Amino acid sequence: MKRAFFPGCSLQATGREYGISTRAVARHLDLELIEIPDWNCCGASSAHSTDELLALALPARNLALAEKMGLDIVAPCAGCFNRLRAAEVALRKPAWQTRVEQLLGMPVTGKITTCNLLDFLVNQVGPETIRRKVIRPLRGLRVVCYYGCLLVRPRALTGFDDPENPQSMDRLMLDLGATVIDWPFKTECCGGNLAIPCTDLTLKMSGQLLRRAQEAGAEAIVTACPLCMLNLDARQEEMEKFGMNLPLPIFYFTELMGLSMGLAPESLGLQCHFTDPQKLLQAKLLL
Repeated sequence: MKRAFFPGCSLQATGREYGISTRAVARHLDLELIEIPDWNCCGASSAHSTDELLALALPARNLALAEKMGLDIVAPCAGCFNRLRAAEVALRKPAWQTRVEQLLGMPVTGKITTCNLLDFLVNQVGPETIRRKVIRPLRGLRVVCYYGCLLVRPRALTGFDDPENPQSMDRLMLDLGATVIDWPFKTECCGGNLAIPCTDLTLKMSGQLLRRAQEAGAEAIVTACPLCMLNLDARQEEMEKFGMNLPLPIFYFTELMGLSMGLAPESLGLQCHFTDPQKLLQAKLLL
């Protein structure tokens, strides 16, 4: 299977391990993800609050580049996925299409579709293909799946899972052999970019998620969003002032896919975590 690949800014920086593990898993599944040449930032998460036309033109340019490739897009980042889908919807309106094309100086029809990586793997690559690659099941690893705000909402844009009680990542973790614990905080906000102007508020919001995950009996949280990962993983030392029982490892779903498929931890970016997951993985005989 061949797709245009939009890594976005995070997979080059704060979400580096997401990019590393995505590419490693894709190679292992014989998926050809071709990075969009000369891609640009999608505008998440501030452009849409400053200029509506710019907020559409930024992701639309990436859609136009993918059109030249003749390939639909896979976007791992929840924020990037959301903005690319917003541009697709807007470009269906001739007035917006004309304005965006004039600004970009290039044609963009909106015929290219964007799929989030989780949706692509679960619903297009499919569970049977994934299960065949599992050689080291995640037996005994108790996890909760955290989707965050942008991956499945608003439904009019995302459309691939239930916006209040999504199940795609849960099903994937079950296919990998993990014990999945249901909890009611799958789509609660982690604080997002409020971490910059209102750090304490974000610490409380993210800390609440960590506390609820532990109360549910989870040993780790699994996510698909680089910003959620950053808030939940990198700020745990700061959360200790709230009396949190930490650390609690946070994983990208692609990292756990790679481990279950027998890929080396260093090839998945596990060394990039702020909260070291190795003790837990060793206890579960996954390292």
